[in-house]
Amino acid sequence: MPCMNHQSNSGEGVLVAKTYLLTALIMSMTISGCQVIHANQGKVNTHSAVITGADAHTPEHATGLTEQKQVIASDFMVASANPLATQAGYDILKQGGSAADAMVAVQTTLSLVEPQSSGLGGGAFVLYWDNTAKTLTTFDGRETAPMRATPELFLDKDGQPLKFMEAVVGGRSVGTPAIPKLMETIHQRYGVLPWGKLFDTPIRLAKQGFEVSPRLAISVEQNQQHLARYPKTAAYFLPNGVPLQAGSLLKNLEFADSVQALAAQGAKALHTGKYAQNIVSVVQNAKDNPGQLSLQDLSDYQVVERPPVCVTYRIYEVCGMGAPSSGGIAVGQILGILNEFSPNQVGYDAEGLRLLGDASRLAFADRDVYLGDPDFVPVPIRQLISKDSWIRISSATLVY
Repeated sequence: MPCMNHQSNSGEGVLVAKTYLLTALIMSMTISGCQVIHANQGKVNTHSAVITGADAHTPEHATGLTEQKQVIASDFMVASANPLATQAGYDILKQGGSAADAMVAVQTTLSLVEPQSSGLGGGAFVLYWDNTAKTLTTFDGRETAPMRATPELFLDKDGQPLKFMEAVVGGRSVGTPAIPKLMETIHQRYGVLPWGKLFDTPIRLAKQGFEVSPRLAISVEQNQQHLARYPKTAAYFLPNGVPLQAGSLLKNLEFADSVQALAAQGAKALHTGKYAQNIVSVVQNAKDNPGQLSLQDLSDYQVVERPPVCVTYRIYEVCGMGAPSSGGIAVGQILGILNEFSPNQVGYDAEGLRLLGDASRLAFADRDVYLGDPDFVPVPIRQLISKDSWIRISSATLVY
């Protein structure tokens, strides 16, 4: 999850991108936290204190709760899920790059160093503040379903839903890769540095090697059964049949070759040609669970610019991604509901936590009923984030 904040008179802006990887080879996992670096610092703050629980509802072991330190910067700041990626973004900004330039460097580096959560084969949502025009816009760069996908895609031969891991591991769940096209689209509009300069760090790390993070090592260990299913993932993540160890040096020369092609040719290098053919071949021929991704899906992919979803909470305007993301709408609803109560009622006590829980429960109930892809189904965004809706729902939260 790269988060760049860079504002200046030249109009460079603020960018937040949440990335996702739905891969044919390994399961998706959540991002655990951010490493932060800012202009006054120069070195990455890794925030290494991780707190984990022991009950059945604890997040996967590689995640946990990370204690964060307060960070203040006067010019720019970079935050990501890995210190190597954070440093890559910092270096770009120090060279005079924009937030968009830094995003490309951070995202590509994350694709290398945290493949359990990010990847060039995945997708992302981006919020971008243009400091010259004083406008906020969002980019929908999420994966799209293959054109040949049908409602029966995730049903077994008896018409019953597949178990989660049966559906996810393999080619069946793979959507159209979107990250290369998304990075190119944003760079063309907001980039300052030459495109080819943005990939120096991930190419160098892929060739020279990088230190396997504890989180990557734990993720590999937890999923070695699935990684062993395919020769390529077994060879990379389970060398000699042993899961990668934290602190070990890992190289990825094939990744370096792919990124060099991306740097030289742009997104078309991965959306067409030999790399696209390789991607489609792997998906369509995945053992026991092939997918339907086609070359046309890759070549036809387009990033969609959408309006942000913004709500007022106390003295703040809080903006997020609209549909097909549920995050901005759900967070907006929660804040809107809580805004109907006084600050004293929403404190860190039993009553405040109950209100937060009820607001979240009601927002997620609406999420399940109303939210979807606006390109295919109507999504009543205005109604969901309207004050009338919040007043009605806030009344319901008072009922025990």
